Amino acid sequence: MPNLFGRDVPADEGVATVRAVLASPIRFLDTANGYSGGESERRIGRAIAEAGGLPPDMLLATKVDPSGRDYSGDRVRTSVAESRARLGVETLPLVHLHDPENFPFAEITAPGGALETLVALRDAGEVGAIGLAGGPVPEMARYLDLGVFDVLLVHNRWTLVDRSAGPLLDAAAERGMGVVNAAVHGGGILATGVTGEGPARYGYRTAPPEVVAAVDAMDRVCRDHGTDLATAALQFSLREPRVDATVVGMSRPARVAQTVAAASVELPDALFDDLDGLLPPPHAWLDAGWGR
Repeated sequence: MPNLFGRDVPADEGVATVRAVLASPIRFLDTANGYSGGESERRIGRAIAEAGGLPPDMLLATKVDPSGRDYSGDRVRTSVAESRARLGVETLPLVHLHDPENFPFAEITAPGGALETLVALRDAGEVGAIGLAGGPVPEMARYLDLGVFDVLLVHNRWTLVDRSAGPLLDAAAERGMGVVNAAVHGGGILATGVTGEGPARYGYRTAPPEVVAAVDAMDRVCRDHGTDLATAALQFSLREPRVDATVVGMSRPARVAQTVAAASVELPDALFDDLDGLLPPPHAWLDAGWGR
């Protein structure tokens, strides 16, 4: 997705990155039907085939996506079939309802609609667990209240600079759901710091001044503690007891070993105490302090 992340990853490099993941201690692999028009799943499927199959202890997750404005029950079945074929996996272990906030709630939850169909696929054993993967917390809370999901995936909303998803994490924990935290680097700013190359962005949009100032200050604090901002941002999620899996993007094979190393290094509690003291105010969060 070069328009979003600024780099077009060649197919062979993408496949090699997935092969490196499969051979690493990482045991969770996240994709979606709609990522790069299916190219993400095709590359992952090729890597799985080259590796001789999906390791039995690897959890592979994908997401159903609409086709244009079609997010019907039939589209969900087609999406699952497309993912199964691309990935070369007979049964998809975990399938999320992806970004339902882009469609009317009544449409997604209608009889025979996308959600009812996904539940039916799980109940029939055609997919394993089903999850809810989306952004805006108020809309995700509506779906979570339906009580049909096994897993919750949030993105950009439980990070060093944004705690919008706190109420969702609490609700998921109370229900005994699995929780996946994605985009812990906020789309890049919590990996690179404030670079000065164009407007700073967080969560795929221009970052508020309070977030930019916080990231800049956090970058300096991390250096004072002998580490870097990207490592601290990753470990912030790994330290959260309500989070079961943390998703970060990797586009080069070398990044796999680097990420494992960043996850393994010991960081002092004092660092995170200092970083918490720099948290931007709720009105600067993506969901403007919803639930606070």
